[in-house]
Amino acid sequence: MAHFAKLGVNGKVIAVHGLDNDQMLNASNVEDETVGQQRLQEIHGWPAAMWIKTSYNTRGGKYYDADGSEAADQSKALRGNYAGIGYTWDEDNAIFWPKQPHASWTKNTSTAAWNSPITYPSVLTYNTTWTQADIDNDIAPDGTSAGDARNNVVYDIFWDESAYQADNSTGWKAKKHDDSTVSWNGSAWA
Repeated sequence: MAHFAKLGVNGKVIAVHGLDNDQMLNASNVEDETVGQQRLQEIHGWPAAMWIKTSYNTRGGKYYDADGSEAADQSKALRGNYAGIGYTWDEDNAIFWPKQPHASWTKNTSTAAWNSPITYPSVLTYNTTWTQADIDNDIAPDGTSAGDARNNVVYDIFWDESAYQADNSTGWKAKKHDDSTVSWNGSAWA
């Protein structure tokens, strides 16, 4: 099954349709995108040039096998990302782009992804202790006492565009298990 993005105004993806591979065969019995585009025009009455083939298994400029692992053969990677409704077709770079997540983020055509202006934090976990409230709310494992070590708790990391706009040396924030928020200073959470 091949997939094609149906483009609307300004290259916006307005639908994604499947097409059986046998409907894309040219006179030499080889799959051909232009044959698929013509077939979709016949079926839907939408101009052939407004149908762009997209790969269901491509994201971030890489092709992934059905089990989700990165494929050894990257020649199948097609057009940066699998097109979704609301994505934009970038004809110059041959990439389908999702919506820009934040105003300060820029396109990285090498990875077909949006990059934040500040590198993603390198510290992803922290150590703390279990509280009596954790025990009372059945969050802590059985047999835990208040004050016991609670190691490698994962930060809930998010981008705060307004913080970045106010001070372009910050932007990454994280919530801790107690709902307190910390800011990334480039090397540590503060």
